[in-house]
Amino acid sequence: MTETSAAPHNPLTHFDAQGQAHMVDVSAKANTHRVAVAVGHIGMEPATLALIQSGSAKKGDVLGIARIAGIQGAKKTSDLIPLCHPIALTRVAVEFEVNAPSNTVLCRATAECTGQTGVEMEALTACSVALLTLYDMCKAVDRGMTISGVRLMEKRGGKSGHFVAAGGAGL
Repeated sequence: MTETSAAPHNPLTHFDAQGQAHMVDVSAKANTHRVAVAVGHIGMEPATLALIQSGSAKKGDVLGIARIAGIQGAKKTSDLIPLCHPIALTRVAVEFEVNAPSNTVLCRATAECTGQTGVEMEALTACSVALLTLYDMCKAVDRGMTISGVRLMEKRGGKSGHFVAAGGAGL
């Protein structure tokens, strides 16, 4: 008779008992309304921020294009992140807040669905893609822009419940 010992519980859910990467089985999870909010910043030269605010950048409405890019990014998350489930998103919103004193633009991305798994990765991807698009649109005048602070601020729904990051604003 062979003795087998139970594998220790692995908190990294994308690995099986043998340590192999796998897509998490969510089939037993209930469909619930899920919401996630991610934020990030891009810092730039004052003249670059002035171009964005005036809408006179050579490539047009920089914030409008970045908003659409962020929404597209959320929809493509499972194509970019290997073990993410494709999710039927019910809403993606990308908003920008210009902070002239610090020469930054804050991006806030919200993703929602009713499903068996969360939308944190979709919100984070939307935020990241929107900020990368701002960089791309303005790099001709400012290659020194810095993207920082991309993080999950809040998530709701599912078994793990409600999460709010320290210093996070409500949904």
